[in-house]
Amino acid sequence: MEEQRIAEISIDEMDPTFLFIWKGTRHKGSEEPEYHSHDFLEMAYVLSGEGKYRIDGKIYAIREGDLIIINPGVLHQALYCPEAATPATEFFVGFSNIRISGCAENRMPLPREECIFHTAGELSQRLFKLCASMEAENAVRRQGRYFMLKSYLIQMLLLVLREQCEPMERPQGYSFESAGKKYVAEQVISYIEDHYSEKISLDQIAENMYLSPFYISRIFKGETGNTPIRHLINLRLEKAKELLEEGYQGSIQEVAALVGYDDAYHFSKLFKKRYGISPSQVRKKS
Repeated sequence: MEEQRIAEISIDEMDPTFLFIWKGTRHKGSEEPEYHSHDFLEMAYVLSGEGKYRIDGKIYAIREGDLIIINPGVLHQALYCPEAATPATEFFVGFSNIRISGCAENRMPLPREECIFHTAGELSQRLFKLCASMEAENAVRRQGRYFMLKSYLIQMLLLVLREQCEPMERPQGYSFESAGKKYVAEQVISYIEDHYSEKISLDQIAENMYLSPFYISRIFKGETGNTPIRHLINLRLEKAKELLEEGYQGSIQEVAALVGYDDAYHFSKLFKKRYGISPSQVRKKS
């Protein structure tokens, strides 16, 4: 069947009403209790893992990178998937009042006439980032929160519509799996670089990424050869070495504190193990 195409997107009409966001992982007993429908639109982006959905009487397998579009009146139910190695973690956004050229009012067109489609490459990365931005904005609840969330929603909608108007060419043999893993590793590295001087843990990194600690650790090691915590330690020691070589005059305790360590003895022990020389000896050489 030939894929449905949108002839035109009317930006002037892109003024949705933002309703809610929700993020959750499908564990045993957490599947939606009943087959149901809404009078609003709902999109769910699968951040990680695998799961299943029942939609209009059909069972769909979902996995990382899938976007689920539920139009008003469509019966659906998220199901627990016991055979999944990693349960699905999904990010939901609810909205209404959209008008798109060529579609009935308050309805989204469906890519390839399917309610679930798999995203890849740049599109998947941008959707992942928008989900993270919406979660962060919702958490701080600052002035203008609703309009910030609405602006992120509009970006999500436009990305999905553009995918249908201008399909992205993907190289032969392209794998979302590798692109998704690379993006996760890059985000972990970025988070560590921004927070290495603070007390951070793998659980904190995982919470910031909306993924499980085990999943992040496995993906990160596969992409970099190091665990996130080992990468954090290496970065802290590199920053400390830079401070000492540049002539920082504070005590070793202060140097340790600047790179995230309360215990100067533990810091010095790690430093000497890494560089074969103590922090004090680096200072003397400099």
